[in-house]
Amino acid sequence: MAERSQSNGSAARVDAKDPREKYRALLDPEIWAYIDRVDSFYPPETIGFPIERQRALYAEFCTAFCSGRPRSVQVTDSIIERSGCRVPIRHYRDANRRNDAAILYYHGGGYVLGNLDSHDDICAEFCAATGYDVVSADYRLSPEHAHPAAFDDARAAFDWMAETADARIVLCGESAGGNLASAIAHARRGHPALAAQLLIYPTLGADMKGGSYAEHPHAPMLTLEDVRFYRGVRTGGHIRDDDPTLEPLADDDFTGLPPTVIVTAECDPLSSDGAVYRARLREAGGLVRWHEEAGLVHGYLRARHSSTKARQSFARIIATLAMLGRGEWHD
Repeated sequence: MAERSQSNGSAARVDAKDPREKYRALLDPEIWAYIDRVDSFYPPETIGFPIERQRALYAEFCTAFCSGRPRSVQVTDSIIERSGCRVPIRHYRDANRRNDAAILYYHGGGYVLGNLDSHDDICAEFCAATGYDVVSADYRLSPEHAHPAAFDDARAAFDWMAETADARIVLCGESAGGNLASAIAHARRGHPALAAQLLIYPTLGADMKGGSYAEHPHAPMLTLEDVRFYRGVRTGGHIRDDDPTLEPLADDDFTGLPPTVIVTAECDPLSSDGAVYRARLREAGGLVRWHEEAGLVHGYLRARHSSTKARQSFARIIATLAMLGRGEWHD
């Protein structure tokens, strides 16, 4: 799929006047119903609220959209300690367990929101559908813990899992979690336990002046203003452009990375991150695939039980996790 082109000035002005008008024809009624329901719990103006209020509303939203765990999945909570980090984890194991691989999952939430409960049902469904153990790693949140705290915790979780798991690891994360998964793949490239990475609408550090950032600055579910806000909170305003632990696209070496699949949403300012990351890995000779889901928005996995398009994408993600866990590769 070709990289996305920049929008012209008139398109941007239409977006600013009526942010939804541009998306009337791009998004189907099921996705609009999902967006409206999300907004009823977590409205767009929430980004201006105090952080604790944002977290309270996000927790209510996650609870409202939680579909529960499949009965075959058993869960254990614990805290692991590595390299001075204490990281809460949740371990999912299915009754029909496969030991080809295990999934290490990092939740989304802009490095400000989320915990082990916020994406619990998604992890449980990953586990039940693939048969693979899933370990969901919590991490310290901003602004209380600025970068690199989240990265340090994510790395500690990988190191612990690499030492204790009886299977190779597929890194997986959504949004901010996709950033952490990718950053760990770069930091631990070549590690024998690292099998692959699957990044779901990740933020990776592409140029915010062009591509999907210019085309979708006022997209439903995530705007360019949101992206900048969360980035600023994560760094305390001290942003560096040469730190791959913060933004993997800042790395100057893309060799030696594991097989990689990136899944993005069409109506999402972060879509270009997937396109640019794919290009960098291809230039370095890596195995990489980028798929942009048409007619979907950031955070659409929570619509998997109410939207046909989201459900189909979720099924493709499950199939990809299974493929990567088996060590297969299909272009």
